[in-house]
Parts: sequence; C-alpha cells; structure tokens
Amino acid sequence: MKKRILFLINPISGIGKQRTVEQLVEKEIDSDNLDVEIQYTEYQGHAHELASEAVGKFDVVVAVGGDGTVNEVGSALINTSVAMAIIPTGSGNGLARYLDIPLRINRAIQVINLMNFKKIDTLSVNGRVSLNVAGIGFDAFISHRFANIKERGPIAYMKMIPKEFANYSSLTYTITIDDEVYQLPAFLLSFANSSQWGNDVHIAPQAKIDDGLIDVCIIKEFPKFAAPALLISLLDQSLDQRPYDVITQARKIIIECEENMLGHLDGEPLDLGNKAEIKIKPLSLKVVIPPDNFRRNALLEPFKPLKDILPPLPNISQLPKGLLGNKSE
Repeated sequence: MKKRILFLINPISGIGKQRTVEQLVEKEIDSDNLDVEIQYTEYQGHAHELASEAVGKFDVVVAVGGDGTVNEVGSALINTSVAMAIIPTGSGNGLARYLDIPLRINRAIQVINLMNFKKIDTLSVNGRVSLNVAGIGFDAFISHRFANIKERGPIAYMKMIPKEFANYSSLTYTITIDDEVYQLPAFLLSFANSSQWGNDVHIAPQAKIDDGLIDVCIIKEFPKFAAPALLISLLDQSLDQRPYDVITQARKIIIECEENMLGHLDGEPLDLGNKAEIKIKPLSLKVVIPPDNFRRNALLEPFKPLKDILPPLPNISQLPKGLLGNKSE
C-alpha cells in the first residue's frame, strides 16, 4: 500500500528556494510508492494547523521552510504515528543540518523516498514545543529584533549581531537545574536538543537528540574583548572548553528573573515573563532521516561502476585455442 505524504510549503520562508519545490517533487518523488499532496501555508501558525489536521490521514508531513516552519509541523505531530520530514529552505536550518538532511532540494526529496525513520526527543518550554534549541538572553534578544526587519537570510542576521552586542546588558537569573540552584548574571542561556542553532554554529557540541537529556549551556557575563574567542568557539565546536561557559545536562530546568525574559523556540521569538520551565519529552517525535550510507552513495554517484564502462570480458572457455599459449607440462 502506498504511503500518503503531505508537503506543507511556506512560500515566504528563508531565501526563496521553496519556489521550485513543487516542480522538483513531481520530478523526484517515488510515485510508485508514495501518494503526494501539496499545500501552501498562508499565515503564521497555519503549518501547525494543517499538520494537526493531517494526523490519521497521512503517514508523513513534510515541512518545507525554515526552522519556524519545522517547529510548527513537528509540534503538531508529537506523540503521534505520523512522521515529519524536512526540506530545508530557511536561513539557518538547524535541525535539518543536525540530522544530515541535504540542503539541495532534490536530494532532500530522495531522502523522503527512502522512508528511513528515527525517533527524537523534543523540549517543552512553558508548555510550548522546541525541537532544536530554545534560549533566553542575547540570542533571544536578537531573535526578537530579527523578527521585526524585512531583510532575511544569514547575512542580515550576522549584520545585526555586532550592532546589538555593543549595547546589550546581561540579566541576573536564578537557575534551577534538576535540584541544584544557581544565581548569576548570564549573557545567554541555551537549552539544546541538538548541537547547533543553524549554519553550523554549535552551541552544545556534545548534544544528542535522542538521549533523554537537555544540554544546558550558560554563557556567563564576559568582557567585550572576549567576543571574538566566543565566536570562534561556536564555529569550531569548542564552546565547552571556554572559562566563561558552563554546559551541563538535565531533564528539567527552571529559570526565574525579576525582569521580563525574552526567549526563543528554534529561533522564533517568545515572551516568557518572569519564569520559564523547560522539560524533556523523550523520543516523542518520529522523523525521516537519511540512511547511514546515503552520503557515501551520493559521493559515488558521479562515478559509474567499471562494469558499466568497460565492454564485457569474454569467458575463458570461449577463447580460441592457443590464444593463452600451450599448457605447461
């Protein structure tokens, strides 16, 4: 029996690649085994609504968009039998990169054809869902600022950071990690399900998406001159080796602050008020991922096997007599 696949395309996300998805789906999808339906989202939250309606009707819902679209689709499928697949067309594509989903649309569709599944953890933040990384502090502050500008893409995001960093002031938080309580000023607090925000910028280098634990990263207040070293550590996955940072693991975290806390869920801004409770939901979402040999096979694709290039060799028994010389005595 064919599996039913629903593609939910966000027509305005990211950097415009999503405009070619429908044509590539028609070209690349395994229509012998998969029945496809395509719908376009029309407003924020629409992908969540459509994915919720798909439960019981489809086997897989494909999020075509950025991290926000992925969050909307995935949050609707938690604790259901319906799997989420991803075609990443956003700016950061954090979860897709962590799961090794190809950024080329045709290759991402080929992954869907293979129907290889994995269950992953998800996070709950004040009852809202995060699939990848949630946070409080500077990254959340930037997320709120970025949501209010028209320019999209990673370049626009990176241009904003140095401007805002110069004037940003850390807040003091009371942090309860499982049963341990800390109070300190922090530049940012990240709650990581996977290792990266996106664009291969790694906030929790050792995080695993199926271990039943949240990687809690606390970047303490630090002198401004140390900012370049922080950036390098995010890119070379050495953040856990810096003196200003603390990374630990937990199943539940409570953050309290006298001031209103700005947060983000997978890059989408969220107002958290004075208290945030973050919990892990182990193995609560089924996702489509590439098989282990998918990348290796992709590298070999340009090279045809020798048997397809060379003419077939004759059977020795069919060679003319004497061609191989006389049999030795």
